[in-house]
Amino acid sequence: MNAGAYGGEVKDCIDYALCVNEKGELITLTKHELELDYRNSIVQKQHLVVLEAAFTLEPGHKEDIQSKMDDLTERRETKQPLEYPSCGSVFQRPPGHFAGKLIQDSDLQGHRIGGVEVSTKHAGFMVNVDKGTATDYEDLIHYVQKVVKEKFDVELHPEVRIIGEHPQD
Repeated sequence: MNAGAYGGEVKDCIDYALCVNEKGELITLTKHELELDYRNSIVQKQHLVVLEAAFTLEPGHKEDIQSKMDDLTERRETKQPLEYPSCGSVFQRPPGHFAGKLIQDSDLQGHRIGGVEVSTKHAGFMVNVDKGTATDYEDLIHYVQKVVKEKFDVELHPEVRIIGEHPQD
């Protein structure tokens, strides 16, 4: 994945990634070979696991860097549900929309399946409030997708990667 927030993305500063493929082989991919795009990369396409990555960062003054880090930390603390475990932002931003706003406008904040609920602090997050399971997360993701599609005719695509199989009922 090409993770990003607050105007920056991994693709802006990564040099290479050491990965393991499905055969257990180690491969090193350069920035170009990673094919980084919005919330996407060859890592997802080829089911790779990143073991190590190297980054080149912009030089700067310690005070300026600390100030920016403090600002980003404050933004996260005020806007994101850090009081509960979560998998981070659940959905990619659909073209022309914000996933969290669509979910909020669908009156889904606080909606709960099992131990997982749509955060009341930020609708783009799902939080584990009471021993939620992977199945609870998957079921809530599908439910939110269904409701938003019905209400706004917008498809939400997860930016979280589900590993393993969903048990069939």
